[in-house]
Amino acid sequence: MKLFDVYPLFDVNIVKGKGCRVWDDQGQEYLDLYGGHAVISIGHTHPHYVECLTEQLSKIGFYSNSVVNRLQVELAERLGRISGYDDYQLFLINSGAEANENALKLASFKTGNTRVLSCEKAFHGRTSLAVEVTNNPKIIAPINDNHHATFLPLNDLDPWERELAKGDVAAVILECIQGVGGIQMATPEFAQGLADACRRYGALLICDEIQCGYGRSGRFFAHQWLGIRPDIITVAKGIANGFPMGGVLIAPDFVPVYGQLGTTFGGNHLACAAALAVLDVFESEHLVDNAHTVGQYLIDRLNDCASDPVYGKHIKEVRGRGLMVGIDLDVPHKQVRQPLIYQEHCFTGCAGTNILRLLPPLCLTSADVDDFIERLKRVL
Repeated sequence: MKLFDVYPLFDVNIVKGKGCRVWDDQGQEYLDLYGGHAVISIGHTHPHYVECLTEQLSKIGFYSNSVVNRLQVELAERLGRISGYDDYQLFLINSGAEANENALKLASFKTGNTRVLSCEKAFHGRTSLAVEVTNNPKIIAPINDNHHATFLPLNDLDPWERELAKGDVAAVILECIQGVGGIQMATPEFAQGLADACRRYGALLICDEIQCGYGRSGRFFAHQWLGIRPDIITVAKGIANGFPMGGVLIAPDFVPVYGQLGTTFGGNHLACAAALAVLDVFESEHLVDNAHTVGQYLIDRLNDCASDPVYGKHIKEVRGRGLMVGIDLDVPHKQVRQPLIYQEHCFTGCAGTNILRLLPPLCLTSADVDDFIERLKRVL
């Protein structure tokens, strides 16, 4: 048997990591500004994280959700306090796509409606409902193309108002900072107007915080920069620093119904131990504040590059907030990304055809930023 070949792979076998660095099987060190696609929040192999998972595994790694799991209760309480949503309810699953899938189901259960409004360039996952509200026809199979989703432009409120006024919308799903869409950011005026329109017309507002949340923007959730409070918030990626986990934060007015939602592996003992370790490190090392401070330093250094007559000739724009940054290039991103990996030994992400996407661990330092800038300058 061989692997089903769906990923274009860089010819690098990563076998070890520490902080913001990883190493391949040849011993070559790489600076990691990709974080495994925004998953590594507290850094690779953080000693507290390793200790917590090892200790939990020595006790019990898994039992079903048919019994009490006190780690789930502790995680819900701590996540509520740290994020500012202590009155919300938490449903735990295994991934971001599952989080959005369940969020959309909850919205439809509550409103009785089937339509969803989503953004142009949105990405919400690859499972049935999640992919249907993702604005990429190439990954939507015929069986998923059920015409529940209407795609509308980010930061243009009028078409959203017109669609919501029809009264048949179950939910609006919004990435406050689009990741796959190229680090496009919702404005406060748009987000607040959209939240108000949802309330007036009886639709629910879902904020997809899977990539832009969990401290990455420099606040716990990216929507907290915009002055809105959604009905449902979805999280994954950084929640457990690489252990598969996702969550749905649900407003207090939702009444749970036995059997309506369910999961086999979601919220298992190991996943909860990982997520609690992440919150420990967030608090002890002030990583949300670090994402804000070091992220702004990164953006400032990149803007300096963009204004330089030598290095800036290929940089059209720098966008982002905190440690979620896009570099819009005038050349295909592979012309910069590939030499960054193979010559400068630095990982980044990408979006579209021309955007380098930076999603480093939240423990990134200003020295790491300076290191990256020098490597990027050599490529540029």
